This record gives sequence, C-alpha cells and structure tokens, in this order.
Amino acid sequence: MADQQIPHPIPYQGSKRQLASAIAHYVGKDVRTLYEPFAGSAAFSLYAARHQLAERFVIGDVLEPLVELWRLIVSSPDMAADRYENIWNGQRDGDPTYYYQVRDTYNQSRDPIMLLYLVARCVKNAVRFGKDGRFTQSVDKRRVGMHPKKMRGAIQASSRLLFGRTTFFAGDFEKCIEDADDCDLVYMDPPYQGTTYGRDKRYYQQLGVDRLYEVLDKLNQRQVPFILSYDGRHGDKEYGQALPETLRTYRVLINAGRSSQATLNGKNMVTVEALYLSNGLTEATTIWKPVGEEQLPLGI
Repeated sequence: MADQQIPHPIPYQGSKRQLASAIAHYVGKDVRTLYEPFAGSAAFSLYAARHQLAERFVIGDVLEPLVELWRLIVSSPDMAADRYENIWNGQRDGDPTYYYQVRDTYNQSRDPIMLLYLVARCVKNAVRFGKDGRFTQSVDKRRVGMHPKKMRGAIQASSRLLFGRTTFFAGDFEKCIEDADDCDLVYMDPPYQGTTYGRDKRYYQQLGVDRLYEVLDKLNQRQVPFILSYDGRHGDKEYGQALPETLRTYRVLINAGRSSQATLNGKNMVTVEALYLSNGLTEATTIWKPVGEEQLPLGI
C-alpha cells in the first residue's frame, strides 16, 4: 500500500493527511502507544499504523458521535459501509432538501453514520458545529459526497490497519492521555487559536491557550513525549502566538503547499504549519530549531 493509498474515510478539511509523512519524520523509535486526543479524521494514526510507528493506538475526541463512528469503522466495517451507502443513495442530484433532512435527524439522534454522510457532503468538507453540538454546515451543491464504493474501500482498509490494537475515548483531551508515559507518544492537533478566539468558532468545543499550556506542562513533568500541530502562517499573515519558552518545545515550520483558495483569488500564497516537539524527542530527530527560529524542513 503506497502512502497515497492510506485510507481516509472521514474527509475533514484541515486533516493532516498531506502532512502526515512530514510529522512522522519526528516520531521517536519504539513507541508503545500513540495517543491522538483530537483525532478528527485520525489521519496521523492511520499513517502511523500503516508504517508501524507504534504498537497500539488511542483515538479520542470530545465529539462522542465521531468517536463512535471510528469505533464502528474499525470494529464493524461492513455494517458502517452498508449504512453509509443506504444514506448516500437517498439523495437526488440538484435537490439539497435530503441533506438538510439528514442533518436535522442527526442533530436529534447524533447517529454516527449520518455524521459521516454530512462530513462527506458538506461545503468543502469544512465541518461546523454550534455550541450545543448541532451540525450547522451547509450542503456542497457542487459535489455529491464520497461514492459508496470508494467509502467502503476506505472503511475496510482503516479497519484492517487499526483492528485489535486501538482503544477509543470520547471526552476531554487531558483525560484521554492521562495514562500516557515516557514509552508513548501524544500527537495533538487541537482547534487553532484562530478558531478559538474571534468569530470563526467552527468546532464543537474550543480550547483556550492557558488550558493547553497547562496540559503540555504536565506532560513535560511526566516526561511524556508529544508533538503538537498548532497555528502557523498563511502568506504574510501569522496565526496565533508561539508557545512560551517555559514549555521547552522546539518549533519546526512545515510547508503545506500553495493555498488553493488564494490561487482561485489570483494570489500565490504558501501555507506554513507550525509543529512543536517536546524536549524528550530531541534524541529521535536530526534537525532542530528552538521556538522563534524558522525552518522549512519538508515541502509537500
């Protein structure tokens, strides 16, 4: 299975699918358990499972239907694929009414397979939730969502990678990683500062920087290695402030490629994502820059 064939059944916008190989460059050896407490599409866990970067995995998220969706994908792939196909087949070209009916039903029932359909069919796969956990994003009128045949292949391949060595956790990210120790690795891709503060609050729950700093400090005290994807730069615009030096992290800026939206607007902008590495990973990598110094080690 080539890297480009790594399954991706939950097509979140902002997924780290394209950056997974760059992030994996900084993973240490002999990782017992990889924790991903802001899993979303779990793109990094899938990449790590494909490349045997860890023995076991913990997929966690505060959004309970999303965690249940992952549980079904891994433990009951045929059932999950069958139900997605049934829901997908109910739509009609050019008629957005069905999508909104599914959205209304999901918001009442929190059915995980309905959530999968909504993510696959919503505008640019850009999920949006209200404060009460209701899915609020509109239908993408240009697409019909991932075809059931392709979805079935992605679900089945994900199950083969993760079955029998994955634990699922629905709830707060600190609780999810409370059992991690120095033999494990925590990979975190939390809501960025730009989606936590200001108008663009797109996720079910936001995460304030003070809380994040507190948990990172606790991981340092427990000597738990961690990698954090957090903010970055789009063109000349910086998103968020760098982590404080007291956390003893190292920052690497990863070239995420040209912005497709900027290209449509006639501009040539590169998106750069910041990756923070805990001090415990220094012996596992060969290229380092402390916070405040910039480096583009890997282009995508």
